[in-house]
Amino acid sequence: MTDTFTLAHLSDPHLPPLPKAQLRDLAGKRALGYLNWTRNRHKYHRREVLDALVADMQAQRPDHVAVTGDLVNLALEAEFTPAQAWLESVGTPEDVTIVPGNHDAYVWATRHHFAGTFDKYVRGDAEADDTRFPFVRRRGPLALIGVSSAVPTLPLMATGRLGRAQLDALDRHLAQMSADDAFRVLLVHHPLQSSSRMKRLTDSKALRAVLKRHGVELVLHGHDHIHSTMWLEGADRQIPAVGVPSASALAHRHYPAAAYNLFSITRDGNQWRCVQTVRAIDADFRVKQIKQATLL
Repeated sequence: MTDTFTLAHLSDPHLPPLPKAQLRDLAGKRALGYLNWTRNRHKYHRREVLDALVADMQAQRPDHVAVTGDLVNLALEAEFTPAQAWLESVGTPEDVTIVPGNHDAYVWATRHHFAGTFDKYVRGDAEADDTRFPFVRRRGPLALIGVSSAVPTLPLMATGRLGRAQLDALDRHLAQMSADDAFRVLLVHHPLQSSSRMKRLTDSKALRAVLKRHGVELVLHGHDHIHSTMWLEGADRQIPAVGVPSASALAHRHYPAAAYNLFSITRDGNQWRCVQTVRAIDADFRVKQIKQATLL
């Protein structure tokens, strides 16, 4: 058995507090989002929760960190600089990989800000001067594959889409990796299965078909703000697809308190071994282990 590589996964920090918005920024979808934040969401997304969770994660000394989107809330221009400072406090681009969520591309006017602000965190090893999806980053035994499901949508909608160009490129990347001895981790914001028409990944069927042809070892996502493990059909085995609650959330309604995942990944002969540990925050802002499961 070889050395263990530890991958941490958190998602949907929805970085609080929301900066003061200008009246000119609050049109269309943003107006509804701002109203929702000021009346409701600000009570549950708390910076002290996020800070406590990240401090505990860093104390575990993971080898790499994956963040699966929704760093900001309304994609206001004023949100991206604080989000960049927060991300830099989590780790360097060498140690942290991110993909965007639907809130990071909330409206057409600022849909490109995410890639421009966080380009070093979404740049694949092969792209020296460009940022594109999908990207591939090799870290230890891992091949981290990032795709973007973040697209602006109509008010009250939170769907995602990869599009044919990304799907075709992902198909090529995975085909080229078929001979590699790598633990492949797909990072995407939206879950690949959803019962909500308003929140689903609209081309999830096509994405699942790519995974069925080529397989990956693990899929990580956010978006639903809940703990979840789904099993997808792969090329030669079932693929665990794991979601995690919002990294800044207090427990409310059916949503659990903020949590993050640690995946301990080891090569055991010809097989991979992957153990998931879930650490979550309690009412006293203390972070504790609440679950451990063997995925592979």
